[in-house]
Amino acid sequence: AGSIAGFAAPSSRFLPSSSRVMSSELSSTSDDYDIVKVDLSDGRDYPIYIGAGYSDEEASKLLQSHVKGSKVLIVTNDRISPIFLEKYENILKAGGNLEVHTLVLPDGEQKKTIEVMGLVLDKALELALDRKATFVALGGGVIGDMVGFAAAIYQRGVNFIQVPTTVMAMVDSSVGGKTGVNHSLGKNMVGAFHQPECVFIDTETLETLPDRELQSGISEIVKYGLIRDDEFFEWQEANMHKMLVRDPETMRFAIKRSCENKAAVVKDDEKEAGVRATLNLGHTFGHAIENGSGYGTWLHGEAVSIGTAMAATMSGKMGWIDESLVKRIYDILIKANLPVELPVDSPMNRELFLKLMSVDKKVANGQLRLILLKGDLGNCVFTGEFDEKAMVETIDEFVAECAGQPV
Repeated sequence: AGSIAGFAAPSSRFLPSSSRVMSSELSSTSDDYDIVKVDLSDGRDYPIYIGAGYSDEEASKLLQSHVKGSKVLIVTNDRISPIFLEKYENILKAGGNLEVHTLVLPDGEQKKTIEVMGLVLDKALELALDRKATFVALGGGVIGDMVGFAAAIYQRGVNFIQVPTTVMAMVDSSVGGKTGVNHSLGKNMVGAFHQPECVFIDTETLETLPDRELQSGISEIVKYGLIRDDEFFEWQEANMHKMLVRDPETMRFAIKRSCENKAAVVKDDEKEAGVRATLNLGHTFGHAIENGSGYGTWLHGEAVSIGTAMAATMSGKMGWIDESLVKRIYDILIKANLPVELPVDSPMNRELFLKLMSVDKKVANGQLRLILLKGDLGNCVFTGEFDEKAMVETIDEFVAECAGQPV
């Protein structure tokens, strides 16, 4: 049996958005942008720059400082390229010291495959890029994960930079060095840990983000409050409406606070041996939904939202959290316009859930381990010791009216 390990962040009173919210070792602020430091061993620390509307000169200075060689390959997708590719190509070319190449990939979770990722390797080889080259991932989580994986394996590893353009990528996938692609049998099952040289966030890119993508990213912001930062959750309850209308100060604070939480967890557990797994609250159920429904049917954050509702429901069934907290979780997800149930045309059923969950990356020695909520708000456990009956009951409740139910 797996051991129960509880992880809770030390509580500090909530500070207003103009103040630092974590230790001074993690964050600093300039006049125009915040810097959150990802503190790793062996001199691999890197900054997350969080600002709005950087000048071209400022952006060039920051990004070029993290390019070690003379050649850059910017990789983006066909939805982002018409909006931002030329801008970042010019920013990196400024001064004439760098040779900048570009590659545009097809957009969508269903394109997050080893075959599409291979196009990055093909382009790098065609250009005869060497080990001093830098890849730049310009886009959301799919681009970031694929470009990071390509960087990890091209000539056994080259540098890369994350330039996330979605909330999901800004607060979660661009930070921490998880890279990879999907497999038909499981999400993100092929990949590597490979840390970027920096993460460059310009919150003005969110102005072009579709509402559905915005809401999807908010699901990961909610997660941080649930697993380790109760004051942040309470702030979200009071400020969700401001996030949904993209209030600049509100979004910048939410992104910064999320990155500080992520950086603190990655510092303690870079390779996900323990505490980092708690960042996957709702993901075991959510990944099963994404895969079982067909990649691209749900945005990642939408599936995670349903998965979070399932984890909360299951935790409540076992008496690990109060029903009042279960209700608050449902309420904030609904307030964020996120799904908390499966539609009637969903192909999901109990058998499909259990089959897909059995190949989750958190399975150890054949035993499924879940991230569940336990105790007061801001506390969770990563454990294989849970009531399987409660898990099956939860699954059955969520698939009760789904088309995937056997007749």
